[in-house]
Amino acid sequence: MAVNTEQLQSTRVLVTGGTTGLGRAMAAALAASGARVVLTSRDRARAEAAAAEIGAIGIELDVRDESSVSARVEAVYEKLGGLDVLVSNAGIGMRTVNPRFITDPRPFWEVSPDGFRDVIETKMTGSFLIAGAVAPRMLEAGGGRIVMISMNEQTMTRRGFVPYGPAGAGVEALARVMAADLAGTTVTVNILLPGGATATGMIPDELPAEMRARMLDAEIMGPPIVWLCSEQAAGVHDQRIVATEFTG
Repeated sequence: MAVNTEQLQSTRVLVTGGTTGLGRAMAAALAASGARVVLTSRDRARAEAAAAEIGAIGIELDVRDESSVSARVEAVYEKLGGLDVLVSNAGIGMRTVNPRFITDPRPFWEVSPDGFRDVIETKMTGSFLIAGAVAPRMLEAGGGRIVMISMNEQTMTRRGFVPYGPAGAGVEALARVMAADLAGTTVTVNILLPGGATATGMIPDELPAEMRARMLDAEIMGPPIVWLCSEQAAGVHDQRIVATEFTG
């Protein structure tokens, strides 16, 4: 499919956790469609390097930290002159609590409290903080869009997937409440997910080749995120969009 490099020419987008995996794929698709994209990472050098490769702007931002969120959102508004779309994607996976989570799943009581908090705070609390910093600005500016990145419901309840699954479930519930709070305003909230296991840096190195071969490419997120940022999606609100089912 040919890329329309002018489709999102005037659109300003912030993608949290945009250096690898789904975040990078979405940031790259948006930049290729003409959007002005800022992507984030906890590591400034990593953010800048990833951004340089796709024609975006990279900044350091820790979504778990209120002061970092406040300061960096302000910096994004200064760099772009405003913000049209927030893609809340930042998260860490099961590898941080169990490097062999697919081949050797462990029960929830073996997850360390620190590991649990880190995943929850990055994915769920981080989504709350970044959206909470952006939504009032969007309302004041007269409009905007928030896209929350989620996961399959099966993943949310899968054996051995604490805390990753509950973090995803929390993000979906948060997104629904946000959408309800913003109903009737000029700011929309939608949920986007791949629709299956996706080949990202969160997958264990020892995953059998036959399982890896069945995984989705992260680029599957490109078409639906570009659409959600386009004029075609104006007014779309409180929807759960699955990338594998997206027809555009």
